[in-house]
This record gives sequence, C-alpha cells and structure tokens, in this order.
Amino acid sequence: MMRSVIRLGAAAAALLIGLTACGGEQQGPAGDHYKNGRLSIATGNTTGVYYQLGGGYADLLSKNVPGYQVTAEATGASVENIQRVVRGDSDIAFTLADAASDAATGKGAFDSPQPIRALARIYTNYTHVIARADSGIRTVADMKGKRVSTGSPNSGTENIALRLLKAAGLNPDADIKKQALSLPETVQGIKDGTLDALFWSGGLPTGGITDLTTSLKNDVVFVPIDDLLPKLQAEYGQVYQASALRKDVYATPADVPTIAVPNLLIVSDKMPADLAANLTKVLFEHQADLVKVHPEAKNISREDAPKTEPVPLHDGAKRYLGSA
Repeated sequence: MMRSVIRLGAAAAALLIGLTACGGEQQGPAGDHYKNGRLSIATGNTTGVYYQLGGGYADLLSKNVPGYQVTAEATGASVENIQRVVRGDSDIAFTLADAASDAATGKGAFDSPQPIRALARIYTNYTHVIARADSGIRTVADMKGKRVSTGSPNSGTENIALRLLKAAGLNPDADIKKQALSLPETVQGIKDGTLDALFWSGGLPTGGITDLTTSLKNDVVFVPIDDLLPKLQAEYGQVYQASALRKDVYATPADVPTIAVPNLLIVSDKMPADLAANLTKVLFEHQADLVKVHPEAKNISREDAPKTEPVPLHDGAKRYLGSA
C-alpha cells in the first residue's frame, strides 16, 4: 500500500512539474512558447512609418506564428527601442542602423555593447530638415538662436539631429532653443508658430510630414543637408549615405539633397532560434501584405537583409535567410 502511495506521489509530482513548465517563460524546442506566447513590438511616433508598419507586422505575426499574440507599441523610437529590448520590456524593435551600431559596439548612448541581434536590415530612413519659410533658416547653421525640435527623447531622430547640429558648428545645448518633441507635437508647433524648424528621420512618405506640407504648403521649406555628410562619415562611418527626398513625395519644387540611414529589426540575443526564424519568415513571405500597410515595405529585400553589421544577425534569421 505504501509503495503505491509513493508511486502515486511521484507521478503527481511529475505531472505538476510538467504543468509548471507549460506556464513557464521559456521551454523546450518543440511547440513551447517564449514569453508565454505574448510578444510586443517597439515602433515609434504614432504618425511615423515605424508605427504603421509595426502594427501591420504585429497582425501578420499573430495570424501566422502559431501560439503567439503580438502587439505594437508607440515609443520614442530607436535608442529607446534598443533599451526596451535589452530590459525585456519589448521583444522586437525597429531601430536606425546608426543607433544599433552604437548599441552593438558600446558607443554613443550606450556604455557597453548591448545583447541585441538583428532579424534583418529593412527599408531606409531619410532625414527631413524642415523650417518655417519666415524663420530665415536655409541651412542647419542658420538655426542658431532658433526654436528647433530635435525629435522624441532617445530617438534615432534625436541622435542624428544632434550630430548634424554639431557638424554645422552648433552646440545643441547652447546655440539653439532645443525642444525634444514627438512628431505630432512637432508638426503642431510648426503649424502654430511656436517652433521654427524640425528634424525628422523616417520612411517615405511619413504621414506627419505629409500633413505638415499639405497644410502649410509654401510656408515651410526643406533644408538641404548634403554639405554635412562628409563630417558625419568621417566621424561615424558609412552608415550615413547621400540620398534625396524626391520632389514627388511631398510636392517640393525640386528633389532635396539629404542623408539616408538603413533600418534594422532587432531582438534579444536570448530569443530562441526557431522563433527568430519564424519572425523573419513572416516578414518576407507576407511582404505583399505589409506593402498594403505602407509602401516602404516594398523596399525590404532578401539581398540586403543580412547586411546588419556590426549588429550580429540572429542565428534563427541567418538560418531562414540562408535557406530562402
């Protein structure tokens, strides 16, 4: 009788252990769910491309990765997004490649190399520098003494804005009236005259910028920044590239010379390889659905996807891209 009780107790204990494992955060490789099957995507400002594509990507992942529910969150973007992934507050994040490079190498806003991995290099962001026509600003150097939005705190926009201001010979903390505002707040500030100029890094077109240029038309001007590219490249490398805002994007009189930076999708180095492979698979095999969300998705390519250095490509993404 006693032996039967002992055997029964052992079986119950084994069952309890099994049930506990089923509720745990990370389990074995077959059919188990990292983060209890709930993932979040850190995106960006609500009128930016990160937010639009992030919402669409979350829906696609929820429908096509069995056992997972994925949500998209509005954030300040790049630097904040990397910090969120490292802390475990977010699981997938959009980020500019310059901020991600700093994170991987322990530079800039990061005191040490961060434990991040890339799923893919995706589309490219374009730097927008826009001023009220009555501000007298036609170059970044002209911003001295002016009221300027450098973007959300800890964003990729703020990162590049501060670098551009320094490249133009300005001290961002002393030479301008700096305001760290989200894109919706910035657009409203330009409209009501409480701001003279803005920086924004985003895909084309960015909804908030379209709203601004449609509303104010000739009352705003785009500021070319190609003259500052050599200084940025000398200090930060080839992550910054010459490009242009085509005149058809925001109905400008001509193309505007600018600086472009690639975007990455990143995750924690702790994410299981099978899950990372599935996330990457959905990105490419449902790309046509993402294009319906925002046209920048058509510029995501398998050829460029592995080009994420110095951020290491996640083993799961590497597996998928190598077999795709």
